[in-house]
Amino acid sequence: MKAILLARLDATAQAPYPYPETSVPAGFPSPAQDYRAVSIDLNDILIKDKAATYILRVSGHSMVDAGISDGDEIIVDRSLRPRPGNIVVAALNGEFTVKRFHIDQAGVGWLYPENPQYSPLQINEESDFTIFGVVTRCLHHV
Repeated sequence: MKAILLARLDATAQAPYPYPETSVPAGFPSPAQDYRAVSIDLNDILIKDKAATYILRVSGHSMVDAGISDGDEIIVDRSLRPRPGNIVVAALNGEFTVKRFHIDQAGVGWLYPENPQYSPLQINEESDFTIFGVVTRCLHHV
């Protein structure tokens, strides 16, 4: 099985950052508005179950149409029950992969890429298959 680098989050650490109460327009420019800054903790926004959450770096291009690019980090929650349509990290026949999980009408499982250059992966009875966790966020690099 290919090695995968996991980074467990420190459940006691805080990540407070100033957070303005107003939004930044993405349309036409507008004059700056007065705002009152408050503090937020990114852990509270990004993570539901700190003990079951990992950050993984993505390599490859099979999920680009889902907004997940080569070099991005994904936040993966192992406590969530995978449901059809979720993006998951799975181990299939000894290889880790990030794909969208589906079950067809015949009850056959599939891992679908989000890039037409890649083919879906069928999960059959002979497959060595485990879902590691559900992807909850992508930290996309611009």
